[in-house]
Amino acid sequence: MNPLSALTGAITPETQGATKLTFQRLNPDGTTQGDPLPVQFNPTELAYSRASQYADIAIPGLPMPISQFVRGNAETLSIALIFDATEGGMGAGTDGVTEKVNQFHAFVQVDGKIHATPLVRIAWGEHFPGNAYASAAQTSGHFDAQVLSVARSFTLFAPDGTPLRAKVTVSLKEYASLAAQIAAVNYQSPDHTRSHTVQQGETLPLIAHDAYGDAAKWRVIAEHNGLSDVRRIPPGTVLALPPTRGA
Repeated sequence: MNPLSALTGAITPETQGATKLTFQRLNPDGTTQGDPLPVQFNPTELAYSRASQYADIAIPGLPMPISQFVRGNAETLSIALIFDATEGGMGAGTDGVTEKVNQFHAFVQVDGKIHATPLVRIAWGEHFPGNAYASAAQTSGHFDAQVLSVARSFTLFAPDGTPLRAKVTVSLKEYASLAAQIAAVNYQSPDHTRSHTVQQGETLPLIAHDAYGDAAKWRVIAEHNGLSDVRRIPPGTVLALPPTRGA
């Protein structure tokens, strides 16, 4: 039996279609660079994890402390990838998997242009469970992240020592710019300042109506943000929406 057929038949019976999971380098502004890097075999599992941080506040006389929400933590994603070069045989002279593995290991190498490891975008079809901030109804369809670690394990070798099979486990931590996080959270508490990212076609009265239920409160937003021309607000402008309780 072909070793490659045995491997893919055992670990990936339904996932080896035409659409491959890809990694692509990402700029801090959310634009992509270069071509997507497809995996050799699609993974059979995507392991996501997210946690929140709370602080315990001890109150004298109470049997247990009061928990106060401090902040959320970024979601992490772990992906195990398999590489195999036995399709062409297992004898000496086989190309092996080293080059394929090194392409993914490069994601944890410091990029001299940005003095940090690169950001990446993970994608796999339109229904891929990507980033989902705050109370977003749908995920983004891709997972933008920082690569925390890449673990390489070579498990099969040719007689001359060429690695023929490898497992690469990639650990990622989601990435989002400050503006994207603020826009996604969109705090609704009336006694806290919220933020709103202006969309194409929106007017200040419309924003006020959505935020306060009263279009006439556009003046509150204009004064708080120091707007000199309320008729021309460029799309993408982040406005602070101050509380109006008691006003």
